[in-house]
Amino acid sequence: MGTQYKGARGEVRALNAFINLVRAAESVVGRLTPVMDEAGLTVSQFGALETLFHLGPMCQRELGVKLLKSGGNVTMVVNNLERRGLVTRLRSGEDRR
Repeated sequence: MGTQYKGARGEVRALNAFINLVRAAESVVGRLTPVMDEAGLTVSQFGALETLFHLGPMCQRELGVKLLKSGGNVTMVVNNLERRGLVTRLRSGEDRR
C-alpha cells in the first residue's frame, strides 16, 4: 500500500519509494532481532561488528560515519563491545586517540 498523498507525480513516487524502503528495513530488523537478542547484541552493536569485519580496523569517528551514529553513541557501543571482549581498542601512535 502506497501513500495517499496527491502531490506531483515525482513527489508521490519518491514518497512511495521511501515508504517501501522503511518497510523493507523494518522487515529485516524484525527478522534479525530474535537472532541478535539470542547473541545479546543491539542493532548498533551488530552494525559495528559487521562494519569492522568487512572494512577492518578504524577509528571510532570513522566507524560513526559509516554507521550514521553520533560520536557519543559510537563510544557507548564500542565500550559495551569491548567489555564483552568482542572488540579491542588500540591507541594511535600518531596522536592521543
